[in-house]
Amino acid sequence: MIKKGLFLSSLALFLAACGTGNSDSGSSSEVATTDGTAEQEEIVIKVASHLPPMTDIVEIAGEVIAEPYKVELVEVSDNIQYNEALLNDEVDANFAQHKPFMEKFNTERDGNLVALQTIYNPVVGFYSPVYDSIEELEDGAEVAIPSDVSNEARALSILDHYEVITLDPEIDNHEATVEDITENPKNLTFTHIDLLNLTGAYEDGVELVFNYPTYIDSIGLKTEDAVLLEDDDAYTFAIQLIAREDNQDSAEIQALLEAFTSQEVYDYLDELSKIGHLEPAFEPAK
Repeated sequence: MIKKGLFLSSLALFLAACGTGNSDSGSSSEVATTDGTAEQEEIVIKVASHLPPMTDIVEIAGEVIAEPYKVELVEVSDNIQYNEALLNDEVDANFAQHKPFMEKFNTERDGNLVALQTIYNPVVGFYSPVYDSIEELEDGAEVAIPSDVSNEARALSILDHYEVITLDPEIDNHEATVEDITENPKNLTFTHIDLLNLTGAYEDGVELVFNYPTYIDSIGLKTEDAVLLEDDDAYTFAIQLIAREDNQDSAEIQALLEAFTSQEVYDYLDELSKIGHLEPAFEPAK
């Protein structure tokens, strides 16, 4: 009679030899093809994003990414979900934000997100359903600005740059709030509105409204319709590919980064730049 312990040990060795043990999470495996050669299975990389052209760029990257990788676009409906999903390991990366917005999230949620690469800089600015130029701005006008801190600072920096207001010079313009306004010669009143609702503020007749081209495009407006446009050669608020500290150096994320900085993505961005929608924020690899 075979002893039970010896039988179990033999069984374990047999299973291990057959390769039936569990593999490491995220690793790829090989399958046999009809001609007997080994073929590597696809490795899916999940990328959360929100609205065009960001979602379009994710899809283009998915078309050019090297084998055996495959990009899965995970679309979200607001500016919170894509970071929560990445923080909770539900996706591998996201593409929907600039670095200051990510840094604010990390501070609030004790996050470990990291910005990997600037991809494009959206041409943001102020739009008005009332004025044709900023010179027409009247005393006491209402100004709609984003309610999140990083985009609020971005909006105020534009007004400061064009001397509509003056910000405290001792405050970093990337962190400025309305409390840091030292001069307001037009006695402007500022209303904080969620970024996704700023287009509605324009439609409601608010005299001056900050907005992104992605959102204002939904009502037929282009950057050429703005009364003020941002002038930032440093691309401080460029949209970036974001990962986590624990996966940023992985083969999967490096392959994703290569796809996002491909010639194909650059060509798509270059076409949008011709209509003033954005500016590419990287040089494709030669």
